[in-house]
This record gives sequence, C-alpha cells and structure tokens, in this order.
Amino acid sequence: MTLLVKDPGTRIDYEFDWSAAYPAGQAVTASDWSAEPDEAGGVSVAASAHDLLQSTVTLTGGIAGRVYRVTNRVTLSDGQIDERSMSVRVEER
Repeated sequence: MTLLVKDPGTRIDYEFDWSAAYPAGQAVTASDWSAEPDEAGGVSVAASAHDLLQSTVTLTGGIAGRVYRVTNRVTLSDGQIDERSMSVRVEER
C-alpha cells in the first residue's frame, strides 16, 4: 500500500494507473473513490475522473496527525471488479 503525505489545507490530485495490472484490451468502465474514516474535517473526495486506463481523485481536508485510507474500486470492461488503497497521512507543512 502506498503512503502519501498531504497538508490539511491543500486540494490535490492522486492517480492509480490500472493499465499495468491487466492484459491488453481491458478498460476501466467505472470508478468509485472513498476515504475512511469518514469524519467532520477529515480527508474527503472533492472530485474524481477516469479514462480507460487510469483513475484520478481530488482530495481535500484532513486533520493533522491523522492517517486516512483512500480506496479506488473499479469495474473493468469484462465485468471484473478490483480495488486499490493508499494511506494518506495529514501533516502541516
């Protein structure tokens, strides 16, 4: 699992590249992002997007000193469902 550091005042994009994980011809057809724990002032998903190979999320907020788990769940063109997570540590910079 990837560990990233984020300032609580920033609005920043992160991306997962799904193309290396699947054989040629597979495509991302749906993508959903979530952040846990879900709490007031915590890291939240402000926006998300995907193309056939990558999925991107824009994260905002977070409480300094906390660690959040951000998960991307995708559906592939053949109906398979997969997910990846990253840890986001929030620190004042």
